[in-house]
Amino acid sequence: MADRDPGPLPAEVRAKLAELELELSEGDITQKGYEKKRSKLIGAYFPQTPGTDPSMDRRTPVTPSSRYHRRRSSGSRDERYRSDVHTEAVQAALAKHKERKMAVPMPSKRRSLVVQTSMDAYTPPDTSSGSEGEGQGDEDEGRDDEEEEGGGGGGTSSSQEGSISMEHWISRAIHGTSSTTTTASSSSSSTRSGGSGAAGGRLADVLAQQVHISTQDQNISCSTLTGCLFSAGVPVSSRVSAKIQQLVNTLKRPKRPPLREFFVDDFEELLDVQQPDPNLPKAEGAQMVALRGEQLGVVTNWPPSLEAALQRWGTISPKAPCLSTMDTNGKPLYVLTYGKLWSRSVKVAFNLLYKLGTKQEPLVRPGDRVALVFPNNDPAAFMTAFYGCLLAEVVPVPIEVPLSRKDAGSQQIGFLLGSCGVTVALTSDVCHKGLPKSPTGEIPQFRGWPKVLWFVAESKHLSKPPRDWFPHIKDANQDTAYIEYKTCKDGSVLGVAVTRVSMLTHCQALTQTCSYSEAETVVNVLDFKKDVGLWHAVQTSVMNMMHVISIPYALMKVNPLSWIQKVCQYKAKVACVKSRDMHWALVAHRDQRDINLSSLRMLLLADGSNPWSISSCDAFLNVFQTKGLKPEVICPCASSPEALTVAIRRPLEDGSSPPGRGVLSMQGLSHGVIRIDSEEKLSVLTLQDVGSVMPGATMCAVKPEGVPQLCKTDEIGELCVCTVATGTSYYGLAGMTKNTFEVFPVSTSGSPITEFPFTRTGLLGFIGPAGLIFVAGKMDGLMVVGGRRHNADDIVATALAVEPMKFVYRGRIAVFSITVLHDERIVVVAEQRPDSTEEDSFQWMSRVLQAIDGIHQVGVYCLALVPSNTLPKTPLGGIHLSETKQLFLEGALHPCNVLMCPHTCVTNLPKPRQKQPGNIGPASVMVGNLVSGKRIAQASGRDLGQIEDNDQARKFLFLSEVLQWRAQTTPEHVLFTLLNSRGTVSSSLTCMQLHKRAEKIAALLAERGHLQDGDHVALVYPPGIDLIVAFYGCLYAGCVPITVRPPHPQNISTTLPTVKMIVEVSRSVCVMTTQLICKLLRSKEASAAVDVRTWPPVLDTDDLPKKKPPLLHKPSNPDTLAYLDFSVSTTGMLAGVQMSHTATSAFCRSIKLQGELYPSREVAICLDPYCGLGFVLWCLCSVYSGHRSILIPPSELELNPSLWLWSISQQKVRDTFCSYSVMELCTKGLGLQTDALKSRGLDLSRVRTCVVVAEERPRIALTQSFSKLFKDLGLHPRAVSTSFGCRVNLAVCLQGTSGPDPTTVFVDMRALRHDRVRLVERGSPHSLPLMESGKILPGVRIIIANPETKGPMGESHLGEIWVHSGHNSSGYFTVYGDETLQSDHFSSRLSFGDTQTIWARTGYLGFLRRTELTDASGERHDALYVVGALEEAMELRGMRYHPIDIETSVIRTHKSITECAVFTWTNLLVVVVELDGSEQEALDLVPLVTNVVLEEHYLIVGVVVVVDIGVIPINSRGEKQRMHLRDGFLADQLDPIYVAYNM
Repeated sequence: MADRDPGPLPAEVRAKLAELELELSEGDITQKGYEKKRSKLIGAYFPQTPGTDPSMDRRTPVTPSSRYHRRRSSGSRDERYRSDVHTEAVQAALAKHKERKMAVPMPSKRRSLVVQTSMDAYTPPDTSSGSEGEGQGDEDEGRDDEEEEGGGGGGTSSSQEGSISMEHWISRAIHGTSSTTTTASSSSSSTRSGGSGAAGGRLADVLAQQVHISTQDQNISCSTLTGCLFSAGVPVSSRVSAKIQQLVNTLKRPKRPPLREFFVDDFEELLDVQQPDPNLPKAEGAQMVALRGEQLGVVTNWPPSLEAALQRWGTISPKAPCLSTMDTNGKPLYVLTYGKLWSRSVKVAFNLLYKLGTKQEPLVRPGDRVALVFPNNDPAAFMTAFYGCLLAEVVPVPIEVPLSRKDAGSQQIGFLLGSCGVTVALTSDVCHKGLPKSPTGEIPQFRGWPKVLWFVAESKHLSKPPRDWFPHIKDANQDTAYIEYKTCKDGSVLGVAVTRVSMLTHCQALTQTCSYSEAETVVNVLDFKKDVGLWHAVQTSVMNMMHVISIPYALMKVNPLSWIQKVCQYKAKVACVKSRDMHWALVAHRDQRDINLSSLRMLLLADGSNPWSISSCDAFLNVFQTKGLKPEVICPCASSPEALTVAIRRPLEDGSSPPGRGVLSMQGLSHGVIRIDSEEKLSVLTLQDVGSVMPGATMCAVKPEGVPQLCKTDEIGELCVCTVATGTSYYGLAGMTKNTFEVFPVSTSGSPITEFPFTRTGLLGFIGPAGLIFVAGKMDGLMVVGGRRHNADDIVATALAVEPMKFVYRGRIAVFSITVLHDERIVVVAEQRPDSTEEDSFQWMSRVLQAIDGIHQVGVYCLALVPSNTLPKTPLGGIHLSETKQLFLEGALHPCNVLMCPHTCVTNLPKPRQKQPGNIGPASVMVGNLVSGKRIAQASGRDLGQIEDNDQARKFLFLSEVLQWRAQTTPEHVLFTLLNSRGTVSSSLTCMQLHKRAEKIAALLAERGHLQDGDHVALVYPPGIDLIVAFYGCLYAGCVPITVRPPHPQNISTTLPTVKMIVEVSRSVCVMTTQLICKLLRSKEASAAVDVRTWPPVLDTDDLPKKKPPLLHKPSNPDTLAYLDFSVSTTGMLAGVQMSHTATSAFCRSIKLQGELYPSREVAICLDPYCGLGFVLWCLCSVYSGHRSILIPPSELELNPSLWLWSISQQKVRDTFCSYSVMELCTKGLGLQTDALKSRGLDLSRVRTCVVVAEERPRIALTQSFSKLFKDLGLHPRAVSTSFGCRVNLAVCLQGTSGPDPTTVFVDMRALRHDRVRLVERGSPHSLPLMESGKILPGVRIIIANPETKGPMGESHLGEIWVHSGHNSSGYFTVYGDETLQSDHFSSRLSFGDTQTIWARTGYLGFLRRTELTDASGERHDALYVVGALEEAMELRGMRYHPIDIETSVIRTHKSITECAVFTWTNLLVVVVELDGSEQEALDLVPLVTNVVLEEHYLIVGVVVVVDIGVIPINSRGEKQRMHLRDGFLADQLDPIYVAYNM
């Protein structure tokens, strides 16, 4: 298959397949029948290779030297989570899913992105770890300590690293062959299926619609699951529309029943609280009883404090070994005796108290806090410093070594040090040298840290104390002994303070439980700075004069067996390890013959409370029992920073009862109850006990949320302990301390069970039979989704069980939850192996989703894959969970693959709106409005008939007559001035010049064009004077002009067809233009774009005839056509409207009155002069009113962005008109130059009106930022306003000079979706600011009508704006005579109320509001607010959404999103975003976009498309062409960077 390239399927086969698909999705055919027919249809085109398995002959030869390295280095799995039983359960769950085939459309990626992510991240397999030192956590954090953050290093081995080549996986994806690879896991001969096994194969068979081979390289979509064809190993493009159809089909398939929708978004939006389902499992047991541990037996020779113990051993047996450290080769590096530890600690204490600061002002006093900063390979220096602090009565705060200035989490550690008032940091010589330094040799201040003095606490650097000085050794008291740091779920770091008496009691309890005795040898692999490692290997060991063999991580990385070898060598009685240390030993044990573990009496498992540690214990015992390991030696323990050791399973005497096991139903656990083994054998969690309560302690379990009420016996709760041996507070945080360290559990009656406070352990679990304690998870890992609890660790385990060996890099998976739309949503982030293909990753992702769904019955909201080694790490190499979550939410994680499943996860959307039945009669509407006190929404501008003014132009019916009159009375008066990009006048026209040149044009038309009255002429001119001249020339000749934007010379192929279309649709019999454009229309490029032979005659007007026309035409009837206005609407419709002479004159008069335009005025116009109000202002108004128009072509602003503002300033203009695109260009282009412009004298203080000409909702954010930005240049904020026009009436509103200022209201966006208008306060949630669209023009009447019933609406409703005016257009101009469709746009009547008036329907939704302001006539002013176009509005879930609202939300989510457009396709919401940034950021945007639309609009995004800047088409008015975009997307023309299909 990899070398044969089958051709595309024939069209008829594809059609038949499409038909089959449809039948299947409609349910007319069974899955089985569908597959049978399908395979029959395409069998001939997909040859099956007979049973060969390409993986068999490509094995790399295994040489003995490579075997050891490879076996370890390729390990890719965190062993804490390994369980063969669980792996089988997962495979079974997947097999179950396979029966109900899911087809998941694969995301499309641009090729550069595919190559980039798989290659750049590739690092060769880690075989070089032999020479690596301590700090190189990057390559080999698999061996670094797994912090408690969930997810992390570790690894089983795979005997064939990368031996299965890519072609094999590709061919497997097509043929569904299953290859089972066997891993050299352990001698327990458990071969696990690393290939696809029972659950393998593909999730969807080849969908024929996609088999569409494209030769375009850019738009590659690696369509695994849709089964695309491969050419030379590279997937080829699949059609977008087919994918969307597939997504729709997938979403139609039945899911499990959703949770009860838990809020109804009614108008007041009541959150409907979820009602518990009576059938859910509930706790039925009796109330539990708090359990007491045995008495803490005080042994006579127990020391009164730890310092006293140190003094005793240091003086009695100074030669006794205390600590042996190893180098990276496993050779003993150094032995610290008790004598040396004592003398050095005394030295440290003396220097701390007397050698820092001055005698009068010592820097450190008893009780002060100091930081201990020691690396993991120097336990001796750490111990000396720790005991030195205790002797000086200074409080040590052990922390990790900061590796760089901006370590993940180091900032939080800094906050802790700051809050503890730390000013001194103790460190070792080597560590001090290794810290980052500034050029002057100083250690810089780390991010978030206080200023600290670095103090090297090594003997050779310290002064000797005087002979007579000894530290004062007290009995243990309530002073703080040390502070241990703890990282919370949200990444903040707290300090747990432990008092001296707690520390001592804890050591005593450990000694009693573990039966420690003097001079015992302990091997310690744990971190000695905190937690179990600190308690056993630094504190309890000194109390009992034990000998600790410390194994550094660097040695464990090189030789995972080192700890076992040391146990043999030193005949150690005790070893302290984590489950991953056991696992590494399993991986490497074969090379060792002479291992004997019979000396061990206790193998302390520090993370034994992690439910997933049990499998490591079993496997370890299985292998090492033959080497002398006794089963009763394995002792899991549970601990937490707050409660210290919670429980330890004691080393059993021979013959006593075996340890406890619990096989619990995960379903039960998710409801917080304990149910032994469920009917569904798949989803179980096996727990091992962690022993019984510690000596001297009492334990109980309380409900995790709310009042600490005792649990029932069959209920999971948070374990709480009451004992002296716990932490006492979070340092400096009294409130949090109370909630954690001073808890009083209450019984059902509400009374406390004891008067002593308990401490919360942060562990979830229960007390089982025989007083054994079981831990099921951590409070930190708890995620409550839809009222059910899930543990992050369990989900990590399930994800790892899917196909761990092949795909996840070193088992590094992070699981956390984010809150979206009132519930937690699960996010899984995994590092993928550098060599994994797109194919693998998508297959793995789909299977993980199914596995988690099958086993935990919970949906994953987002699954993201990142390149290997890119997740932030904790100091010991684990995944830094809170930092990962932070990056995810900020859109800075840079995943290489993302799969969002909002459709399956989000089950709490508000109910869809049911439309009201439309049979409510007119009377009831009227009565309803009267009762609720709402006026019918109607308003009007001033009445034209009542305005007395000396308007000379009124005597003329036609504009051509007005021009002739002006040419006679004021021949030299300048009407038009055109500016070039330098701001200088390039040409101007007086009344006479215009008249004379128009006469010549008329002569040209008569002579060369042979045109009759009423012929249509297309004027294709750049913005300027020629256009105006040609327009009046047509009027003089009796022709009907149509202004057309000329084609763009650099972009003929896309702009010329529009010109051609307007010329054809308008039935123009001739085209007038300039010489330059004339050449362009006949050029080679033009003939490639359109058929140039079908152009009507083209007249070039550059050299006009000298003679005048015989007679100027005077139209017979003012209602005849004056001109046609053609424009492309935002939905991509080309619509031409007819303007009669009467309407044209009325229009000019209306604008003259509103803007107070007289011959003495000057108006600057920066608009495109081709349609709507822009054309009227550019060509007609000056002739009617006589004012001077300063014309500034918007295209000139691209060369000189400040041109428009300079012209206003220099010409001292008071009124100006512009478009949104001009305003945006000024805001973006001049934003940083305002000071420079001011210093050069730019002054906008004379401007009284600056009107944006638009056919849309006012862009309030843009107008406000424009006003703010140019306020410094004198622009009055009230000057900026907008106008509103549409096809049926080119200007309905326009802010005049004398009316009240435009008002802004805030409406509730949720109400607006239900077509209701509810005003809210500024800043309230879901508020949307709307600005009035200018004042209603004189002679215009407006009413708000229901677009469906055509009845008038009340003021509180959103409806269609209907307009009645003398300057309405008289109808659409269409070719095919299908005016019937749109006839009611121009001549509608209300269904009740005033049924006589003829209205024109604007096609825009809006509402009217009576304001408190008064207009010139003293009446209260009615404001019109435009909300959006009816044809752009999207009906989703029964509600009406306006694209701009969703787009505004999306643009706010990430700094790299520059523009956004949304549209719907088959009821799916498609969001297209333009990315300003590297392509690596593309995938960060998918979750952010999905989240914000869910949160703010209660909509699930179906498809997210990330494209380059400039792909979203925008018309000349600056409006987005969303339908063009949609067509381009469906036709695969966008060349997107990434397309994500949300499941």
